[in-house]
Amino acid sequence: MTRKEIGVFLLLLTLCAIVASASPQFLSVTNLQNVARLVGTYGIFSIGVGIVIITGGIDLSIGSICALLGVLLSMMLVEWGWSAAAALTAVIAIGGGLGAAHGLLVARLRLQPFIVTLCGLLLYRGAARYIADDSTKGFGVGQGFEWVRALASGSIGGVPMPFVVMCVVGVLAWVLLHRSVYGRHLFAIGHNAEAARYSGIRTRAVVTWAYVLSGVLAAVSAIILAFYTNSISPASHGNFYELYAIAAAVVGGCSLRGGEGSVLGIVMGAALLQVLRNLVNLLDIPGSLDFAVMGAVILVGAMADQLFGRRLRRGA
Repeated sequence: MTRKEIGVFLLLLTLCAIVASASPQFLSVTNLQNVARLVGTYGIFSIGVGIVIITGGIDLSIGSICALLGVLLSMMLVEWGWSAAAALTAVIAIGGGLGAAHGLLVARLRLQPFIVTLCGLLLYRGAARYIADDSTKGFGVGQGFEWVRALASGSIGGVPMPFVVMCVVGVLAWVLLHRSVYGRHLFAIGHNAEAARYSGIRTRAVVTWAYVLSGVLAAVSAIILAFYTNSISPASHGNFYELYAIAAAVVGGCSLRGGEGSVLGIVMGAALLQVLRNLVNLLDIPGSLDFAVMGAVILVGAMADQLFGRRLRRGA
């Protein structure tokens, strides 16, 4: 573990100890399972956004993608009569396709990632509302696709499936980022895109695939979230999820300048945020403060990144 990862881990342990002392209910099996479910769900798309941030980019469209794909998944299964396998394949393919569109616009046309994904945030939210006719969608009793519901919202030996899926995704992402040529290229582009291009790295392809991965992982989270809530309101489903992902990545050690970050750090960052949210719920603190917490976390993370980066530059 790096110094940053050790710091995040110690911070997470300290926060868990504080929450447990403030509310013994935190250590109850039911509460821990609920926290693990949320950590898994949010951790999956946070890993995707973290990969994009390592390239020096950003993805603001995650929440809207979850809303659009949640609506489509519900309509495919309930209204259009698609098989579960076909619906899941289509949703993941659409997520990857949207990510590919972002990547091509950023890498090929050299548009700013902020602008591209901000437009995606607006486009996909509007598309979700139009397709659903601004009405809430759901899955009812889930007749005919019970196995999908069990896979998305069930558990294995008491461990929620979203957490299990996040662990699998995390291991695969760790191998990709830290033990593959693609991962080395990804970090090189984040450090200096021009130098990476002159060294022979296919920077456009690497960046495009980073956004594809973000889109695919957002689709996986969209499936889990849709079955977890069993109610998809296109106007509000997934609101501000991109902020949770960015905050998790920043707290976990990803530099907003690019070129730094780790999968383990992102996962611990996602866990830390969910423990904070759990603290708010257990202590009956107004839920509206969730957004204040997110803003403070992102600000503190950005300040720490700036100060740490300045110290490194002076040391160099």
